[in-house]
Amino acid sequence: MEYNSKYCYLCNIMKIVRTYHDLGKYLQTGTVLLIFGPRQVGKTTLMQDFLANCNLKYKLITGDDLSIHKPFVSQDLMELKQFCEGYNLLAIDEAQKIPGIGAALKLIVDQIPGISILATGSSSFELAGQTGEPLTGRKVTQLLYPVSQAEMLNHLNSYELKEKLNEYLIFGSYPAVITEPTVEGKSRILKEIAGAYLFKDVLAFERIKSPQLLLDLLRLLAFQIGNEVSVNELSNNLRIDNKTVKKYLELLEKSFVLIPLRGFSRNLRKEITKQSKYYFFDTGIRNAIIANFNPLEVRNDMGQLWENFLVAERLKKQSYRPIYSNNFFWRTWTKNEVDFVEEREGKLFGYEFKWARGEVKPPKLWKETYPEATFETINKENYLEFITW
Repeated sequence: MEYNSKYCYLCNIMKIVRTYHDLGKYLQTGTVLLIFGPRQVGKTTLMQDFLANCNLKYKLITGDDLSIHKPFVSQDLMELKQFCEGYNLLAIDEAQKIPGIGAALKLIVDQIPGISILATGSSSFELAGQTGEPLTGRKVTQLLYPVSQAEMLNHLNSYELKEKLNEYLIFGSYPAVITEPTVEGKSRILKEIAGAYLFKDVLAFERIKSPQLLLDLLRLLAFQIGNEVSVNELSNNLRIDNKTVKKYLELLEKSFVLIPLRGFSRNLRKEITKQSKYYFFDTGIRNAIIANFNPLEVRNDMGQLWENFLVAERLKKQSYRPIYSNNFFWRTWTKNEVDFVEEREGKLFGYEFKWARGEVKPPKLWKETYPEATFETINKENYLEFITW
């Protein structure tokens, strides 16, 4: 099946323009530019496109190539100098696969003048763990998400983007999914990502032989979007202890599968704070995990998809613009709630997500407890203002 022309505006676009398309703006001599993100979101393509048009003399290597590990593992300064000799830029793809990469990069930026470093990594808990302390004050970190709606405005106007909203809710926004013209192709790509790539870093990091437990956990979470998640309930359903559930949730957060949202409170006893809500980095991945790519008109989870989509897209906007914010949800034991709360600039901004058109009145207790806070309904009429530039 192919989309008709109404929904096929992107069929002739080969590459999507990303927010970080000009990496030169972030490169500095004596620092490391780290590009993190989920697998298959285009980090390697982003690097290759930049290198193809940059004026620097560069050396491109990949962490998959075991033959280049030696100078980094040994951390021999003389050998590293010889390795980098004659280049202005060292570009490393899949850098987290090189043992001790952080300490080796510190040696290079501290001891080899006139060189910049660009590195990509799919897993924050490996690469950030290795580079965090060694590169303190010596790195710039950027997170690359699946394609944002703001980035799509480089190719579509607002009307066309809204026409494709249903498609983004069902199939998400991985680059290969967006540019694939058929429903069957989109479904196949998402199943491949969910099956072959989603847990690759987690499984390697924890030496887990089977992803089945992680899949079972994610399936449970996929049906609880918008609700507080009970670790005890997950533990009972999966027949594992609470400690293991918490560990897997943390790993799935750090490997860019899940987005956690904590409860907000300023010590009001009626507020729920100990539980969290979880969203997926991409709605297409969420639907692949539950094997449901059905059209919106026959689904019963529209509210969940809408809420997940808006949270993920808002985080992209916060990261790329940037907007510095602490993010929460707000709920009381008496069922007063605000879907999304931003704490920024010393103020509170509350948002309610509704698929249907129209405004929602703020909860009375929200206004009484936080009289200076704002409240806004985000629906199909105004959502682009919330998630794009």
